[in-house]
Amino acid sequence: MKLKSLLPALGLLGGLAACGDTTGEQVLYGAGAGAAGSALLNGNIVTGAAVGAAGNLIYCNENPGKC
Repeated sequence: MKLKSLLPALGLLGGLAACGDTTGEQVLYGAGAGAAGSALLNGNIVTGAAVGAAGNLIYCNENPGKC
C-alpha cells in the first residue's frame, strides 16, 4: 500500500467521521466513508462499509458532544 494513496483516503474518512444526527445517519455516513476508503485503496468495499459504519457509530456513542 502506497503512502500517497493512503493519505487522501484518511483525509476523506476524517472529514466524514462524526457526521449524522441520528443513529441511521451515523451508520450511513460511516458506511459511505468506509466503502469509499476501501475503493480508493483497492480493498473489499463491503468490509470497508461494515467497518466504517461500526466505527462511526461507536465514535458517536463515545463522544456525544462531537456528533
